[in-house]
Amino acid sequence: MVAQTDIILATKSQNRVWKKFRSHRSAMLGGILVAFFILIAILAPVLPIPDPAATDWGAVRKAPTAAHPFGTDEIGRDVLSRMIWGAQASLLAGVVSVGIAVLLGVPLGIVAGYFGGWTDAIISRCTEALLAAPFLILAIALAAFLGPSLTNAMIAIGISAMPIFVRLTRGQVLTIKTADYVESARAIGLPDRRILTRYIFPNVLPPILVQATLTIATAIIAEASLSFLGLGQQPPAPSWGSMLNTAKNFLNQAPWMAMWPGIAIFLVVLGFNLLGDGLRDALDPREH
Repeated sequence: MVAQTDIILATKSQNRVWKKFRSHRSAMLGGILVAFFILIAILAPVLPIPDPAATDWGAVRKAPTAAHPFGTDEIGRDVLSRMIWGAQASLLAGVVSVGIAVLLGVPLGIVAGYFGGWTDAIISRCTEALLAAPFLILAIALAAFLGPSLTNAMIAIGISAMPIFVRLTRGQVLTIKTADYVESARAIGLPDRRILTRYIFPNVLPPILVQATLTIATAIIAEASLSFLGLGQQPPAPSWGSMLNTAKNFLNQAPWMAMWPGIAIFLVVLGFNLLGDGLRDALDPREH
Protein backbone atom coordinates (compact mmCIF):
# COMPACT_ATOMS: atom_id res chain seq x y z
CA MET A 1 0.00 0.00 0.00
CA VAL A 2 2.86 2.35 0.84
CA ALA A 3 4.63 1.49 -2.41
CA GLN A 4 1.45 2.14 -4.38
CA THR A 5 1.03 5.51 -2.65
CA ASP A 6 4.65 6.41 -3.50
CA ILE A 7 4.02 5.56 -7.15
CA ILE A 8 0.88 7.72 -7.27
CA LEU A 9 2.67 10.66 -5.64
CA ALA A 10 5.65 10.29 -8.00
CA THR A 11 3.31 10.25 -11.01
CA LYS A 12 1.52 13.38 -9.84
CA SER A 13 4.86 15.11 -9.27
CA GLN A 14 6.02 14.18 -12.78
CA ASN A 15 2.79 15.52 -14.26
CA ARG A 16 3.25 18.82 -12.41
CA VAL A 17 6.84 19.09 -13.64
CA TRP A 18 5.83 18.43 -17.25
CA LYS A 19 2.92 20.87 -17.05
CA LYS A 20 5.20 23.56 -15.63
CA PHE A 21 7.88 22.88 -18.26
CA ARG A 22 5.37 22.86 -21.12
CA SER A 23 4.03 26.26 -20.08
CA HIS A 24 7.56 27.71 -20.20
CA ARG A 25 7.72 29.01 -23.79
CA SER A 26 11.44 29.76 -23.85
CA ALA A 27 12.17 26.29 -22.47
CA MET A 28 10.09 24.71 -25.24
CA LEU A 29 12.00 26.79 -27.78
CA GLY A 30 15.25 25.57 -26.26
CA GLY A 31 14.03 21.99 -26.41
CA ILE A 32 13.13 22.39 -30.09
CA LEU A 33 16.56 23.83 -30.90
CA VAL A 34 18.36 21.05 -29.03
CA ALA A 35 16.16 18.37 -30.62
CA PHE A 36 16.82 19.83 -34.08
CA PHE A 37 20.59 19.69 -33.72
CA ILE A 38 20.47 16.21 -32.20
CA LEU A 39 18.30 15.05 -35.09
CA ILE A 40 20.58 16.36 -37.82
CA ALA A 41 23.62 14.92 -36.02
CA ILE A 42 22.00 11.48 -35.87
CA LEU A 43 20.75 11.63 -39.47
CA ALA A 44 24.05 12.94 -40.90
CA PRO A 45 25.05 9.54 -42.40
CA VAL A 46 21.76 9.16 -44.31
CA LEU A 47 21.09 12.74 -45.38
CA PRO A 48 21.59 13.47 -49.13
CA ILE A 49 24.66 15.68 -48.61
CA PRO A 50 28.18 15.49 -50.07
CA ASP A 51 31.09 13.88 -48.29
CA PRO A 52 32.32 16.50 -45.78
CA ALA A 53 35.93 15.71 -46.73
CA ALA A 54 35.39 15.73 -50.52
CA THR A 55 37.23 18.58 -52.25
CA ASP A 56 36.28 20.40 -55.45
CA TRP A 57 39.13 22.58 -56.73
CA GLY A 58 36.78 24.13 -59.26
CA ALA A 59 34.52 25.50 -56.50
CA VAL A 60 36.97 27.01 -54.00
CA ARG A 61 35.38 29.60 -51.70
CA LYS A 62 32.22 29.79 -53.78
CA ALA A 63 29.28 31.79 -52.43
CA PRO A 64 26.07 29.93 -51.54
CA THR A 65 24.36 28.40 -54.56
CA ALA A 66 21.73 25.74 -55.20
CA ALA A 67 24.47 23.10 -55.36
CA HIS A 68 26.12 24.39 -52.17
CA PRO A 69 23.46 26.21 -50.06
CA PHE A 70 26.02 27.32 -47.45
CA GLY A 71 28.85 27.85 -49.93
CA THR A 72 32.22 26.10 -50.02
CA ASP A 73 35.42 26.47 -48.02
CA GLU A 74 39.05 27.16 -48.94
CA ILE A 75 39.53 23.79 -50.70
CA GLY A 76 36.05 23.41 -52.17
CA ARG A 77 34.39 21.35 -49.45
CA ASP A 78 30.65 21.79 -48.94
CA VAL A 79 30.10 23.95 -45.84
CA LEU A 80 26.58 22.62 -45.20
CA SER A 81 27.85 19.04 -45.13
CA ARG A 82 30.67 19.97 -42.75
CA MET A 83 28.21 21.88 -40.57
CA ILE A 84 25.95 18.83 -40.22
CA TRP A 85 28.80 16.43 -39.51
CA GLY A 86 30.38 18.98 -37.19
CA ALA A 87 27.22 18.88 -35.06
CA GLN A 88 28.16 15.33 -34.10
CA ALA A 89 31.51 16.42 -32.68
CA SER A 90 30.06 19.37 -30.77
CA LEU A 91 27.12 17.51 -29.24
CA LEU A 92 29.22 14.45 -28.48
CA ALA A 93 31.82 16.61 -26.76
CA GLY A 94 29.15 18.41 -24.74
CA VAL A 95 27.35 15.28 -23.55
CA VAL A 96 30.38 13.07 -22.94
CA SER A 97 32.45 15.71 -21.16
CA VAL A 98 29.53 16.60 -18.87
CA GLY A 99 28.95 12.89 -18.30
CA ILE A 100 32.57 12.58 -17.15
CA ALA A 101 32.14 15.58 -14.86
CA VAL A 102 28.94 14.15 -13.33
CA LEU A 103 30.35 10.64 -12.86
CA LEU A 104 33.41 12.02 -11.09
CA GLY A 105 31.93 15.01 -9.29
CA VAL A 106 28.63 13.73 -7.91
CA PRO A 107 30.04 10.76 -5.91
CA LEU A 108 32.78 12.96 -4.49
CA GLY A 109 30.26 15.63 -3.53
CA ILE A 110 27.99 13.07 -1.84
CA VAL A 111 30.88 11.55 0.12
CA ALA A 112 32.18 14.97 1.18
CA GLY A 113 28.78 16.31 2.22
CA TYR A 114 27.46 13.22 3.96
CA PHE A 115 30.49 11.94 5.88
CA GLY A 116 32.23 15.28 6.53
CA GLY A 117 35.40 15.31 8.64
CA TRP A 118 38.78 14.86 7.02
CA THR A 119 37.17 13.37 3.90
CA ASP A 120 35.21 16.56 3.35
CA ALA A 121 38.31 18.67 4.07
CA ILE A 122 40.47 16.87 1.48
CA ILE A 123 37.82 16.83 -1.26
CA SER A 124 36.85 20.46 -0.62
CA ARG A 125 40.44 21.72 -0.69
CA CYS A 126 41.16 19.88 -3.96
CA THR A 127 37.93 21.25 -5.44
CA GLU A 128 38.81 24.78 -4.42
CA ALA A 129 42.25 24.40 -5.98
CA LEU A 130 40.67 23.41 -9.31
CA LEU A 131 38.10 26.20 -9.08
CA ALA A 132 40.92 28.70 -8.59
CA ALA A 133 41.86 28.22 -12.25
CA PRO A 134 39.45 29.62 -14.89
CA PHE A 135 37.47 26.83 -16.52
CA LEU A 136 38.64 27.39 -20.09
CA ILE A 137 42.28 27.96 -19.11
CA LEU A 138 42.31 24.70 -17.16
CA ALA A 139 40.70 22.86 -20.08
CA ILE A 140 43.29 24.25 -22.52
CA ALA A 141 46.15 23.26 -20.19
CA LEU A 142 44.83 19.71 -19.74
CA ALA A 143 44.12 19.29 -23.47
CA ALA A 144 47.62 20.50 -24.33
CA PHE A 145 49.07 18.04 -21.80
CA LEU A 146 47.00 15.08 -23.05
CA GLY A 147 47.52 15.87 -26.74
CA PRO A 148 45.31 17.20 -29.55
CA SER A 149 42.28 14.97 -30.21
CA LEU A 150 38.55 15.10 -29.64
CA THR A 151 38.75 12.35 -27.01
CA ASN A 152 41.41 14.17 -25.01
CA ALA A 153 39.46 17.42 -25.35
CA MET A 154 36.38 15.76 -23.85
CA ILE A 155 38.43 14.38 -20.96
CA ALA A 156 39.99 17.79 -20.35
CA ILE A 157 36.61 19.55 -20.40
CA GLY A 158 35.09 16.90 -18.14
CA ILE A 159 37.82 17.23 -15.52
CA SER A 160 37.63 21.02 -15.70
CA ALA A 161 33.85 20.96 -15.13
CA MET A 162 33.99 18.36 -12.35
CA PRO A 163 34.49 20.86 -9.45
CA ILE A 164 31.17 22.53 -10.30
CA PHE A 165 29.31 19.28 -9.61
CA VAL A 166 31.37 18.47 -6.51
CA ARG A 167 30.49 21.80 -4.94
CA LEU A 168 26.83 21.70 -6.00
CA THR A 169 26.30 18.13 -4.77
CA ARG A 170 28.10 18.74 -1.48
CA GLY A 171 25.94 21.79 -0.75
CA GLN A 172 22.74 19.88 -1.51
CA VAL A 173 23.77 16.93 0.66
CA LEU A 174 24.65 19.20 3.59
CA THR A 175 21.10 20.54 3.47
CA ILE A 176 19.32 17.24 2.92
CA LYS A 177 21.17 15.14 5.51
CA THR A 178 19.75 17.27 8.34
CA ALA A 179 16.18 16.87 7.14
CA ASP A 180 13.74 15.10 9.48
CA TYR A 181 13.15 12.12 7.19
CA VAL A 182 16.90 11.46 6.94
CA GLU A 183 17.33 11.78 10.71
CA SER A 184 14.43 9.38 11.18
CA ALA A 185 15.96 6.86 8.78
CA ARG A 186 19.24 7.07 10.66
CA ALA A 187 17.44 6.69 14.00
CA ILE A 188 15.78 3.41 13.02
CA GLY A 189 19.15 2.00 12.06
CA LEU A 190 19.18 2.15 8.27
CA PRO A 191 22.75 1.77 6.93
CA ASP A 192 24.47 4.71 5.24
CA ARG A 193 24.34 2.98 1.87
CA ARG A 194 20.56 2.68 2.10
CA ILE A 195 20.15 6.29 3.22
CA LEU A 196 22.35 7.55 0.41
CA THR A 197 20.55 5.61 -2.33
CA ARG A 198 17.00 5.97 -0.98
CA TYR A 199 16.94 9.49 0.43
CA ILE A 200 20.04 11.51 -0.47
CA PHE A 201 20.69 10.82 -4.16
CA PRO A 202 17.07 11.15 -5.42
CA ASN A 203 16.82 14.57 -3.78
CA VAL A 204 20.10 15.92 -5.18
CA LEU A 205 19.31 14.65 -8.70
CA PRO A 206 17.06 17.53 -9.91
CA PRO A 207 19.64 20.34 -9.36
CA ILE A 208 22.34 18.11 -10.85
CA LEU A 209 20.18 17.57 -13.95
CA VAL A 210 19.66 21.30 -14.35
CA GLN A 211 23.35 22.05 -13.88
CA ALA A 212 24.30 19.32 -16.34
CA THR A 213 22.04 20.82 -19.01
CA LEU A 214 23.54 24.27 -18.53
CA THR A 215 27.09 22.87 -18.43
CA ILE A 216 26.60 21.11 -21.77
CA ALA A 217 26.30 24.57 -23.34
CA THR A 218 29.56 25.62 -21.68
CA ALA A 219 31.24 22.39 -22.79
CA ILE A 220 30.20 22.95 -26.41
CA ILE A 221 31.79 26.40 -26.36
CA ALA A 222 34.90 24.91 -24.73
CA GLU A 223 35.15 22.21 -27.41
CA ALA A 224 34.80 24.81 -30.15
CA SER A 225 37.53 26.87 -28.46
CA LEU A 226 39.88 23.89 -28.19
CA SER A 227 39.23 22.94 -31.82
CA PHE A 228 39.83 26.56 -32.82
CA LEU A 229 43.23 26.33 -31.13
CA GLY A 230 44.00 22.98 -32.74
CA LEU A 231 43.57 20.96 -29.52
CA GLY A 232 40.21 19.35 -30.30
CA GLN A 233 38.82 17.62 -33.39
CA GLN A 234 41.64 17.20 -35.90
CA PRO A 235 41.38 17.91 -39.65
CA PRO A 236 40.01 16.74 -41.99
CA ALA A 237 37.23 15.71 -39.58
CA PRO A 238 34.71 18.57 -39.41
CA SER A 239 34.26 20.64 -36.27
CA TRP A 240 32.63 24.03 -35.84
CA GLY A 241 35.63 25.34 -33.92
CA SER A 242 38.17 24.25 -36.54
CA MET A 243 35.93 25.68 -39.27
CA LEU A 244 36.05 29.05 -37.50
CA ASN A 245 39.81 28.77 -37.22
CA THR A 246 40.12 28.34 -40.97
CA ALA A 247 37.47 30.96 -41.75
CA LYS A 248 39.30 33.72 -39.86
CA ASN A 249 41.78 33.89 -42.76
CA PHE A 250 39.04 34.52 -45.33
CA LEU A 251 36.61 36.86 -43.59
CA ASN A 252 36.72 39.38 -46.44
CA GLN A 253 36.68 36.93 -49.35
CA ALA A 254 34.30 34.27 -47.93
CA PRO A 255 32.39 35.50 -44.85
CA TRP A 256 29.95 32.58 -45.06
CA MET A 257 32.73 30.24 -43.91
CA ALA A 258 32.63 31.90 -40.48
CA MET A 259 28.96 32.90 -40.40
CA TRP A 260 27.37 29.45 -40.46
CA PRO A 261 29.44 27.72 -37.75
CA GLY A 262 29.14 30.84 -35.60
CA ILE A 263 25.34 30.80 -35.93
CA ALA A 264 25.24 27.06 -35.18
CA ILE A 265 27.26 27.44 -31.99
CA PHE A 266 25.06 30.36 -30.92
CA LEU A 267 21.82 28.47 -31.52
CA VAL A 268 22.80 25.19 -29.86
CA VAL A 269 24.23 26.98 -26.82
CA LEU A 270 21.10 29.15 -26.63
CA GLY A 271 18.97 26.01 -26.84
CA PHE A 272 20.70 24.28 -23.94
CA ASN A 273 20.62 27.42 -21.81
CA LEU A 274 16.89 27.94 -22.40
CA LEU A 275 16.26 24.25 -21.75
CA GLY A 276 18.24 24.40 -18.51
CA ASP A 277 16.36 27.48 -17.33
CA GLY A 278 13.05 25.77 -18.03
CA LEU A 279 14.11 22.62 -16.15
CA ARG A 280 15.24 24.72 -13.20
CA ASP A 281 11.84 26.40 -12.96
CA ALA A 282 9.91 23.15 -13.50
CA LEU A 283 11.91 21.16 -10.93
CA ASP A 284 11.91 23.89 -8.30
CA PRO A 285 9.76 22.52 -5.43
CA ARG A 286 8.83 26.06 -4.40
CA GLU A 287 6.95 26.40 -7.70
CA HIS A 288 4.72 23.39 -6.99
